[in-house]
Amino acid sequence: MTKFHGTGIAIITPFNEDLTVDHIALANLVNFNIDNGTNYIVISGTTGESVTITQAEKTAIIKTITKVNKGRVPLVLGIGGNSTVNVIDEIKATDLSQIDALLSVSPYYSKPQQEGIYQHFKAVSEVSPIDIILYNVPGRTSSNMSTETTLRLAKDFKNIIAVKEAGNNVHQYLKLLRDKPEDFLIISGDDDLVLGIILAGGAGVISVLGQAIPKEFTKMINLGLEGNAKEAYKIHFKLMDITALIFSENNPAGIKAVLEALKLSKAIVRLPLVQASNQLKQNIKLALQEIES
Repeated sequence: MTKFHGTGIAIITPFNEDLTVDHIALANLVNFNIDNGTNYIVISGTTGESVTITQAEKTAIIKTITKVNKGRVPLVLGIGGNSTVNVIDEIKATDLSQIDALLSVSPYYSKPQQEGIYQHFKAVSEVSPIDIILYNVPGRTSSNMSTETTLRLAKDFKNIIAVKEAGNNVHQYLKLLRDKPEDFLIISGDDDLVLGIILAGGAGVISVLGQAIPKEFTKMINLGLEGNAKEAYKIHFKLMDITALIFSENNPAGIKAVLEALKLSKAIVRLPLVQASNQLKQNIKLALQEIES
């Protein structure tokens, strides 16, 4: 397996009551995941509330995670946006010596045509000193990066090594798996679909739920990679309810409620997001009890 096969987690940014970053909880979460089998960690993705943390906070978050990690698992850093120039400037200004790859989201808000998306990632590829994982999440960007564009980028740029697909679109996943270059990785960003995608040839997942239940979740992923569908689906069925719950109001409000119930961090999010409702928190506690029983 390469370093980006298996279970990656889109780690949250824990906050204190005063909305400052809770670096103690962050460090504990990193250790908890590494100790329980998580294969790599993605810093400052959507689940990390990347759009509402400052550049100084992002630098401090990277420092905490790299210090705690001590090179034990690969690290991926989210650097993306809807301004190509700003993305390039951030890549150039960031110390990437402890980072194994970038996760770069397809440009949002501007809703570029496919050629614009291609040219954006071409420019990013040409300045990045490390590998790049493309990130396609149409529900947040309002623009789908087509299979054709993804495969064109995969074939044209050696440092574009993977795509995190998070469009909940099985047909698009299967087209990518069928037509991709041999070494190009298809990584699921959909916790509810990941097992089927792995069994069809996917490399693994960048998961939201995995950081809260890493041992069981990683076991499911590894069974899938081994082709043991029967045993893997036993775990998948066990996790179905909690997976649906964490996305029912907002990500990361849902996963933060899970982590609070597990006493790993607080459920606090930054505006314009709001915490999971009391009803959702109660439903999450009940779902966790079912998993543990």
